[in-house]
Amino acid sequence: MRNRTGILLLASFVSLGTLAIKAAPQRAQQEGQQDSKNMNHGIPWAYGFATPYVTAPAPGAGGAAGGRGGAAAAPAAAPAPAPAAEPEDRDTPRHLPGAASAFALKEVDNNYGPADWFPQDHPKMPEIVAHGDKAAMVNACGFCHYPNGKGRPNNAGPAGLPAEYILQQLDDFKSGARTSWDKRKRNTGQMIDIAKGLSPEEMHAAAEYFSSMKWTPYIKVVETDMVPKGHFVGGGGGLNMPLTGADAGMEPPGDRVVETPASPEDTEPMRNPRSGFIAYVPPGTLKKGEALVLHGGPGKTVACAACHGEGLKGNGGFPSLAGRSPSYLARQLYDFQHFTRVGPGAQLMQPVVANLSDDDILAIVGYIASLQP
Repeated sequence: MRNRTGILLLASFVSLGTLAIKAAPQRAQQEGQQDSKNMNHGIPWAYGFATPYVTAPAPGAGGAAGGRGGAAAAPAAAPAPAPAAEPEDRDTPRHLPGAASAFALKEVDNNYGPADWFPQDHPKMPEIVAHGDKAAMVNACGFCHYPNGKGRPNNAGPAGLPAEYILQQLDDFKSGARTSWDKRKRNTGQMIDIAKGLSPEEMHAAAEYFSSMKWTPYIKVVETDMVPKGHFVGGGGGLNMPLTGADAGMEPPGDRVVETPASPEDTEPMRNPRSGFIAYVPPGTLKKGEALVLHGGPGKTVACAACHGEGLKGNGGFPSLAGRSPSYLARQLYDFQHFTRVGPGAQLMQPVVANLSDDDILAIVGYIASLQP
């Protein structure tokens, strides 16, 4: 009976998903009404920004800032530059505990051959993962996603995802079916260019490699009413790093997930693939998220396990979600909801996320990130 229910749910998602794609133009015309209904005003924390992405209103939309659709408005004036920092030593070899080799920062930051601190933690990397293709301007996959496939909150952690799912995402980037709602997010454009530069053989090699590794605990979720003050570094949708010195301190989380390195220096500049992240969420997040994820909430959505499997650990071609970055997960839900992810899988997701508010998304991803992979 349970399997039959899952099949019926999946069939209904396919039908609803097809209708959702066809209805995209009408939804764009009704963006002001939809945003008022769903309380969607943007989730900049998920995209790596401190301030919301502001869009110009579409014709007849009533001028709702930050709503669905619309062309990007002129960006706000850039803040005054910070005082010049001390020059960074990029030539002296550095060490990590447990690592047999030492690397200088210029090696750690090499897009076409980044440092592999722990080669014993993963299979032999394909050439495209280890070194990319400089002639085609394709960065090494292992630079952003790390050799162990865990990556950072501002990109993706492909480890343990089904190979067919990874290949579909590369195809979606290449075709334009996967973009970013927040047009400031620079690495989405970089992934589009990379996907266009990959050969089919390279795509398959990378997909099989990352799929071969299990996702293991990497995120610690903490409910709290005070979080470390931080700032996004890297530009174009960066990494949330805690402030230091006189600027350090604590502040209320507000309506956001604050996902920051468990060991800031290990993450940046050392890019230690064994060093994970802490996700701070507002009190009550996990209870609300559990109700939405397990039972669909008060008619808001459907139980995630119907497609993503028991414990959200994956189910066939459906990706595992448990224990993954809440920032990354939130971006995907928002992109589905705003029709900037419209590949084949999106047809199933769009009706599922259509009625979610920003607070619902925060609760869902906070709870999912707290699950054991």
